Amino acid sequence: MKLTKARIDALKYEGAKLTHGHSRDIRWDDETSGLGVRIYPSGKKHFVLSYRIKGRKRLYTIGKYGDPFTLEMARKKAGKLKGAIIDGEDPLRHRQEERAAPTVKELARKYLSDHAERHKRPASVRDDRAMIDKIILPRLGTRKVADITFSDIDGLHAKLKATPYRANRVIALLSKMFSLASTRWRDWSRLDHNPAKGIEKYPEESRERYLSPPELGALTKALTKHPNQNIANAIRLLILTGARRMEVLAAKWDQFDLDEGVWVKPSAHTKQKREHRVPLNAPALQLLTGMKADAEREETDDGEFVFPGGRSNGHLTEIKKVWKTVCEEAGITGCRIHDLRHTYASILASSGLSLLVIGQLLGHTQQATTKRYAHLQDDPLREATNRVGSLVDAAAKGESAEVVEIAGRKG
Repeated sequence: MKLTKARIDALKYEGAKLTHGHSRDIRWDDETSGLGVRIYPSGKKHFVLSYRIKGRKRLYTIGKYGDPFTLEMARKKAGKLKGAIIDGEDPLRHRQEERAAPTVKELARKYLSDHAERHKRPASVRDDRAMIDKIILPRLGTRKVADITFSDIDGLHAKLKATPYRANRVIALLSKMFSLASTRWRDWSRLDHNPAKGIEKYPEESRERYLSPPELGALTKALTKHPNQNIANAIRLLILTGARRMEVLAAKWDQFDLDEGVWVKPSAHTKQKREHRVPLNAPALQLLTGMKADAEREETDDGEFVFPGGRSNGHLTEIKKVWKTVCEEAGITGCRIHDLRHTYASILASSGLSLLVIGQLLGHTQQATTKRYAHLQDDPLREATNRVGSLVDAAAKGESAEVVEIAGRKG
C-alpha cells in the first residue's frame, strides 16, 4: 500500500510472524521501493529501508516516525541511501562501525596500558591517570575519538585557565594520546589528525625555591623531633643527595656500596632511563651506614628496600604528610619536596662548581636542564673579581692591599 500519514497513524502492532521473508510488523510503501514502517509492541514506529548488497539482505532503520521526522523526509533519506548503496556503500555496516568506534575513555585506557605503563616512570603514570580521571574523562570521556575537534580541546584548555601549569600538562597529555591514535593506532581509532596540535599554551612562571642555611638548620631540627624516623631519614637522604623523590623512596640496599661510598641507581629508577653512578658525601654515607647498623641490630635487615613501607615487601610511597608537618615545625613555607633537589643544586652552584659537574651529580642528560642554576655561580665569581678590584683600587690610591701570589714561571 502507499503509505500516508493517516495510514501510518492508524497502524497497530500485529505480531512478528514472517511473511515473504519479513515480519508482519512492517508495512511497505508502494511509492518508494524498500521503504517501510516498522511497528513495535510498545506502539512506536520507525521508518526502515530494506536493501541487498553483495547478495546479503539488510534492514536499516532510518529514523523514528513523528514530529519532526515525517514521511516525506523518510522518502528523501531513503532515496539518498539507495544512491549510496548503488555506489557500493553499506549504510548498516557504516552505522555499526560508527557505534563500535572507540571513545576517548577507551583511548585513555589504551594509552595507559600500551604506552604510559610501558615507557613512563610510575610517578608519571600516576600523574597521567589523575589528569585523565579528574579532568579529561568527565568532559570528553563518552565522545568518539574521531569526533573530537580542535575546538573541543581548546575549550577544555580554556576551562583550566586558572591553573595554567595544570592546563598545559593536560593539553600535553591529550596531544600525546591523539598523536598515538592518529599515527600508531590509526586503524583502531579511525583518526587521521591530532586535534590537540596547535593549542597555544599559557605562560608559566618559573618557580625555583631554595632553602636558606637557617631554613636547612630548622628543618634538620624538626626532622630529629618527628616520631617517624623512617620517613625522616628518607627526607634527610633527599637533602644530602639531591636525588628525585622516587629514586630515594624505592632505593634498595643492593644499589649502595657503603665501603666505596657509591650509589648506583638502576636505569629502571632514573628519569633518563640509564644507570646513574654517584658518590655519596660523608653525611649521606654516615646516615646509610647508621640505618644499616640499626637494622642489623634490630634484626630487621631482611627487607630489600632502604625505606620499607607499611605493606610487606614494599617501600615508602607517600611522605607528603610528614613533609608538611616538619615544614610547619620549622616555620618553612612554600617549599615542595622537589625543592630539596633545587636546594642541593643551588649549594653546588654557589660553591663554584661547574654546570657539568652539577648535571652529572643530578643525573641530567641535557645541559640546558642544568643551566637554570647558572646564575647562582655569580656569587663565587663576584667574590673572586672583588678581590682583584680591591687590590687595583688600593694600588691606585697608594694604599697597601692583600697581595695574591699568582703561580707562574720562575725566572
